[in-house]
Amino acid sequence: MKIEKVVTIDDLREAARRRLPRLAFDFIDGGVEAELCLQRNRAAFQAYRLLPRYFTDVSKRSQSATIFGKTYDSPFGICPTGLAGLWRPGADDMLAEAAASANIPFALSCATNSPLAGLVGRAPGNIWFQLYTTHDRSYGRRLMERATEHGIDTLVLTADVPIAPKRERNIRNGFTRPLRLKLSTIIDGLSRPRWLAGYLRAGGGTPMMPNWQPFAPEGASPDDVANLFASQTPASEQTWADLEHYRKLWPGKLVVKGILHPDDALRAAALGVDGIIVSNHGGRQLDMAPSPIEMLPLIRAAVGDRVVLMLDSGVRRGSDILIALCLGAQFVFIGRSTLYGVAAFGKPGARKAIDILRNEIDLNMAQIGCPTLDGLGPHCLLQREPPFRIGCADDYAGPAPTPLRKAGHA
Repeated sequence: MKIEKVVTIDDLREAARRRLPRLAFDFIDGGVEAELCLQRNRAAFQAYRLLPRYFTDVSKRSQSATIFGKTYDSPFGICPTGLAGLWRPGADDMLAEAAASANIPFALSCATNSPLAGLVGRAPGNIWFQLYTTHDRSYGRRLMERATEHGIDTLVLTADVPIAPKRERNIRNGFTRPLRLKLSTIIDGLSRPRWLAGYLRAGGGTPMMPNWQPFAPEGASPDDVANLFASQTPASEQTWADLEHYRKLWPGKLVVKGILHPDDALRAAALGVDGIIVSNHGGRQLDMAPSPIEMLPLIRAAVGDRVVLMLDSGVRRGSDILIALCLGAQFVFIGRSTLYGVAAFGKPGARKAIDILRNEIDLNMAQIGCPTLDGLGPHCLLQREPPFRIGCADDYAGPAPTPLRKAGHA
């Protein structure tokens, strides 16, 4: 498939599937266990309808959004996605450059395959830094210090990986630590000559994780560094005390990614976080978890305006982004969409994913009579569950996991 033929994010997904060996594609595309959460993430968006309103001047439209004092050209950014260099060498650099040229944020994974300094240079002002709690807390502290030294002012702490999950596609493909390549996997890789050529030009094997390289012994191989990372994460002993500690240490904006329960959102707000990304890790951690779009109205009702509320997981259309904004999100993040793009076509593919979503947002804003994002809200939605009604947080159909306390009480 040529990039000129790409019309949707699903087209980019298909292009990535054709180019990558199954082991690599399944790592991007797959979820956890039976992958019901993946299906739920998409179905949850389809429970809503955008209500068109006409006889409104929509000849001039803007989708710019301001969070943490910075105005971006669109209300979405790129999620942290580790090991991107395995899908295409230099993928992190390409994603950073695409984010910078589109003026959207790129939340850089601490498991990136490109040096932090170079990425900040490619996207100055657009890089956020993602962090996992580590068994030895000194690693996390040193990573934060390095991010500060490079001028990064937004830290994203991932909360929803307390333990390594059962990702069944990876297990079947032998994509585990240590890597166990089956003959069928090797043959599949040989059948993808374009991917294989780039993989071999980059040296083959596990790509280096330069953020972790300084912590390893001198001369450590990429596999040694990857093993060090795997030995430190996930940290199942992570508690609220760690979040409080990060808040004291980090001088900039602190975002917690992976919150789904309103009570957890309230507690994070009480500890002074600046933002929350409502997320189920793209369906890659707990297969029976609710979708973020289901929990978003409850969390918005709980925290009010105390934090910047964001969302990821299951976003494949510009209309998905608008639905999230109508339900109380102030910003949205995408992960697989730009990974499909960069895996299939490099930097032009990442930019193509951004442009597809940006164009769909623009067209849908015009159809619903909202020339700016300020006009969005629950009144723009119809919830597709009988009886039909105009959607709002107060009449959200799903049950709260526990009785909600008033905002301000942790």
